[in-house]
Amino acid sequence: MTFEASLRRLNEILAALEEQQVGLDASLKLFEEGVELLRSASAELGRAETKVQMLLEKSDGGFELREMDL
Repeated sequence: MTFEASLRRLNEILAALEEQQVGLDASLKLFEEGVELLRSASAELGRAETKVQMLLEKSDGGFELREMDL
């Protein structure tokens, strides 16, 4: 699942849980799915951050970090 798809699904899960029309068992399953999606998305974001840092690495071995809007 892509990062964007994970975020969309997390929003769907949040909306379902906020409606409070989901039973306890279903809520727990949705929560568990959400936690797994969050872990996956966080790992993917970490990999992207590492790649950006590598791309910004200077030839002298230092880093040139700049603020970026993601």
